[in-house]
Formats: sequence, C-alpha cells, structure tokens
Amino acid sequence: MLTTAQVLAENNFGDTRTGGLAGPMGLFLIVLLATATVLLIRNMNARLRRLPDRFPQQAGPADLGHTDGTVVDPTDGTVAQESPTNGSNGSQQRRNG
Repeated sequence: MLTTAQVLAENNFGDTRTGGLAGPMGLFLIVLLATATVLLIRNMNARLRRLPDRFPQQAGPADLGHTDGTVVDPTDGTVAQESPTNGSNGSQQRRNG
C-alpha cells in the first residue's frame, strides 16, 4: 500500500529533464514582446511630434478667463415622456381568467 508521502512525491508529468524547450521559448517571447513594445512607443512618439501645438477649434490662453453668459437648455424645450408606473412588465406572467 502507498503512503501519502509516496503519492505526493510521484512525478506525474513525465521526464522533465530532457528537451528543455520552455526556457528558450519563454526568453524568445519576452524578447519579442519587448521589441514590439519599443517599436510601438517609437511610432507613437513620432506621431505625437507631428501633431500641431494647437488645433484650430481650441481657445488660446487669453480666452480662458472669458466666459460666455448664455446658458443652453439641453432639452431644447422638449420634455421626455415618463413611462407608466403600473404598466405590465415583460417578466410578469399573464393570468388567464
């Protein structure tokens, strides 16, 4: 009969010493991901350098203190209709009577 220590010490994963491909494959993936990250960062930096300092719609620093006194109604005078509170719900079952 096997003891608990023998069951726990048993190698169920096969021969793990030969054909050690996990280490080199992991290194390859890390180098590949690092290279892709560096290339993406360089590409984004080049794109950001090509952007203008200000876009035409932006207000300049002198316009920041000036505020417009008009207030716009977001509903434009329309009132949303409320749903009835006692209406039937789709999850309720109908009773046949």
